[in-house]
Amino acid sequence: MADWRSWHAEYDDAASPMAQRLAAVQQQIALALDRAGPGPLRLLSLCAGQGRDVLPVLAGHPRGGDVRGRLVELDPELAAAARAAAPPSIEVVTADAGTTEAYDDAAPADLLLLCGIFGNVPDGDIERTVAAVPSLLAHGGTVIWTRHRRAPDATSRIRAWFAASGVAETAFLAAPGEGWSVGAGVLRAPSRRPNGTRRLFTFAR
Repeated sequence: MADWRSWHAEYDDAASPMAQRLAAVQQQIALALDRAGPGPLRLLSLCAGQGRDVLPVLAGHPRGGDVRGRLVELDPELAAAARAAAPPSIEVVTADAGTTEAYDDAAPADLLLLCGIFGNVPDGDIERTVAAVPSLLAHGGTVIWTRHRRAPDATSRIRAWFAASGVAETAFLAAPGEGWSVGAGVLRAPSRRPNGTRRLFTFAR
C-alpha cells in the first residue's frame, strides 16, 4: 500500500520531479483561468491530495474569486490539509474519487483536474475515465491530467482517448526521459449528463 502522505512530502523539495510537475500543472491551471469566460467558474479535482496544485493558483489569480467547486480526496489527513488551506468557496470532500457518487452533483465543471491518477490505475480504467470526461466537464471547459512516461509509455494512447472524447489538446509538457508529463485540453464536444453512479477507476496500489 502506497504511503501517500510521504509521497506528497516530495513536493517540498523544489528540485524534485514532483515539484517540477506541480509547477507545470499550476501553469496550466492559470492558463485555463486566463482563457475562461466571464462569470462564475466551477472546479472539480479528483484525488486532490492536499490541493497543492489548485489552491495556491486560486489564491493568487485574478479569477480565483470566481471559482467554486469541490476537491475529492480519500485520505483523511490529506483532505484535512486541503480543507485547512481552501477558501470557503471550495468544498473538500473525504471520499473515493474513483466513483462518480462523490461528485455527480458537482459536475459539469469548467476546470477538471485528473492529476496523480493515471499512473496508479490500469489502462482500462484510464480509458473509462477519459471517456467520462464529457459528463464531468462543461463544453469549453479545461481538463488537466498527469502521467509518468515509464515503459510501456501510455501517454500517446491517453492523448488519443482524450481526442476521441472531444477534447482538443492545448498543451502536453514532458520531463526528459521517462519522467512526468502534464496534458491539458478543452472540451469541444457537447457536455452530457452523467449516466448514474459509476466506478471509473480503482487504484492498483
